[in-house]
Amino acid sequence: MDELEFLKQSWKSQESKLPKIKAKEIYGLLHKKSSSSVKWIFIISLIELGLGISLNIVFYDDAFWKIAEELNLKTAAILYNLISYTVTAVFVYFFYRNYKTISSTQSVSGLMKKIIKTRKVVHYYIMYIILSSGISGFITYLYMNFYYLPEKYQQFIVENKWLVIAKGILVFTILAFLIWGIYALIYGLILKRLLRNYKELQKIE
Repeated sequence: MDELEFLKQSWKSQESKLPKIKAKEIYGLLHKKSSSSVKWIFIISLIELGLGISLNIVFYDDAFWKIAEELNLKTAAILYNLISYTVTAVFVYFFYRNYKTISSTQSVSGLMKKIIKTRKVVHYYIMYIILSSGISGFITYLYMNFYYLPEKYQQFIVENKWLVIAKGILVFTILAFLIWGIYALIYGLILKRLLRNYKELQKIE
């Protein structure tokens, strides 16, 4: 039996052999679980940031920068990476701050507010990842199709530009859903735990 369920049943029990568990004890357990969940959100985002930097070091080699320069996208690629790392680092900071504030929160209402705030920040983070990945990928796709393909393909592209654009939209929409699925799986379980804790807190508030 889950520890929280045991406490709840013991709290409601009227049998003399079982001690009456006070609301503050259930709150203490919910506080501990919520703090642990937010800590994992912070750890996962930190791992994700480190993994992204590592992959960029591996894949952003001389060949990549040569192609980027030929496409006149070197400056854009540098700016995109700087913005991406900065925004991701800001989200990591927010996750860390949420973890610290939840760890030090003493009141039920305060913990409930922090849980809601944490869930919102995670949702914003997932939306940012999907939008930034989709938009940057789609723009690169269009640029390469219209400006980088050999001349023998250029006539086809010009005559069928709407088909090329529609194909790009379809492909990147599918990719966006795949990215959403991955992030929903990674963060979704933790967010469900926080939501469950929030509902339990509502009962004892």
